Amino acid sequence: MAPKKNKKRIAFQGKTGAYSDIACRTAFPRFEPLPCPSFLDAFLAVENGKADLAMIPIDNTIAGRVADIHYLLPKHPLYFVAEHFLPIHHCLMGVEGGTIADIKKVYSHAHALPQCRKIIAQHKWENVVWSDTAGAAAKVAEMNDPSCAAISSDLTAELYGLKILKRDIADEKNNVTRFLALSRRPDLTHRRNKRYITSFIFSVKNIPAALYKALGGFATNGVNMLKLESYMPGGGFASTLFYCEVEGHQKDAGLVQALDELTFFAKDLRILGSYENKRVK
Repeated sequence: MAPKKNKKRIAFQGKTGAYSDIACRTAFPRFEPLPCPSFLDAFLAVENGKADLAMIPIDNTIAGRVADIHYLLPKHPLYFVAEHFLPIHHCLMGVEGGTIADIKKVYSHAHALPQCRKIIAQHKWENVVWSDTAGAAAKVAEMNDPSCAAISSDLTAELYGLKILKRDIADEKNNVTRFLALSRRPDLTHRRNKRYITSFIFSVKNIPAALYKALGGFATNGVNMLKLESYMPGGGFASTLFYCEVEGHQKDAGLVQALDELTFFAKDLRILGSYENKRVK
């Protein structure tokens, strides 16, 4: 279906009905969701003006971080402008007439399968990794084979004509995916009655205790650090890039000072954006 003219669009990775699609519809109900084959395609849709925003999963309470995103962030000039938390309710679904006893293979996204280890191990099903949960449901519907099932949302069962065999099959009940919305331009709005998170990436200089010294400014300026993750870009071991999230807006005096001190011991600092903190206090 062609996008409607003059309507804002929000890109996501996957087919219609994927959890990212649900996140788009929930957080930005006035935007038209734009399915993309890959995370890269979703990033490029925003860069090229095909979409106004992209909704990207950043981490999950069970499966952890979505590593692909960390490798894309340094390469694309996009900014975080909002976060959204989506409760995940995985359903096991198959073709009409099929039963759980018929299943031999289960299709789903690489992050969804580990979230349902217990039921998969219990039945000794073969895992088949697919590009996204909705795509897995579409594939199972296309094959029309009772021995194949998908793990996806109840919306995809409705969209692709599948039968839900079991609901809420994740290992843990508190299964939540955190999404971040990306834009071509940063949103520098700073309302005093709102709580904010600021995300940034950096690498440290090759000197002793560089990371320790780089982070010291956040403690001395009273800035609470929420997340610090490291990864090695380019498949090498020579340099490490850090992804960091702290409480506060990039315009806050304490955070301005902390980031300034960071630059004495770090390099390639890039602020990815400040956005409203949607976490429960």
